[in-house]
Amino acid sequence: MNRFHLRHTTEFHYDGPVSESYNEVRLRPIQDERQSCISFRLITTPTSRVTAHRDGLSNWVHQFSILPEHRWLKVETESVVLTHEAPPAKPCQTTLAAFDLDREEISEEYFDFVAPSGYVPHLQGLGEIKRTAEEVSTGTVVGFVNAASNLIHQGFRYVKGATHVHSSIEDPLALRAGVCQDFAHLLLGVVRMRGVPARYVSGYLVPGRTALPGERQEQEEVIGGQATHAWAEVYLPASGWMAFDPTLGGPVGLRHVRVAYGRDYGDVAPVRGVYKGHAGQRLSVDVRVRPALDDEGHEQLNELKAAHPELTDVMERPQQPAQQQ
Repeated sequence: MNRFHLRHTTEFHYDGPVSESYNEVRLRPIQDERQSCISFRLITTPTSRVTAHRDGLSNWVHQFSILPEHRWLKVETESVVLTHEAPPAKPCQTTLAAFDLDREEISEEYFDFVAPSGYVPHLQGLGEIKRTAEEVSTGTVVGFVNAASNLIHQGFRYVKGATHVHSSIEDPLALRAGVCQDFAHLLLGVVRMRGVPARYVSGYLVPGRTALPGERQEQEEVIGGQATHAWAEVYLPASGWMAFDPTLGGPVGLRHVRVAYGRDYGDVAPVRGVYKGHAGQRLSVDVRVRPALDDEGHEQLNELKAAHPELTDVMERPQQPAQQQ
């Protein structure tokens, strides 16, 4: 078990007055047998009245509006989360051939997680990865998904800025590069084309230098300096949902803090909204992770900051979410 104190701050700076800003936030961590959200609070500047509900995928959604004119919007959330060792999963020995016998029934039950989506269309370019994964797998469903995840991890370069927040898998397929949002989408596309249900997971990856003793430390130069993270969960017969991280190239463990599930990134954008006005906007994201005590008994504090996109002029435009890195 590990405890993390998370603070996520999103700021929109406008180059002129805007008004009637309507927003929704998906930043409250998931609560289940593998993770406990001990506390959560959301503060906006300018101050607003916040309401909350669960969406169709059981994610917490907080909504608020800022009606008067303003030139700056700050959305700050603070959470305390406990991550637990997952209970031992039932071994999934289901073969791909056996899975195909129940494929139609599974597709009907988990249709939203098998069908193509806006960010994850079923493209011909995914076919090569799917065929290779089948060839090198053990012939089981879990072996196929592991192989697909490894092929993406090894075959695509992590390049920040290669894609943008609205990129579908067409861009990373063409570039053979992207960020965690793209790699999660690629894995979803490959396994869905094989008929296996898969869902997008948004959250945080706590840097390895604050991880528990014995946990893997590699890839921190890629992951550790970014604001948010994304990976995938795949439904395996007899085992349920199992997580795979094609960006990290390793197991999903206590350092992965889950915030929301979706068909793709479009379902789980951390902050989304619209406003009225001619002004352009500049977005900044700041995530701070304060884990449990270090070896000397002191709390650690790490700041992870995202970049500031350029200002653009619009008449009426959405608040732009940050890409998951």
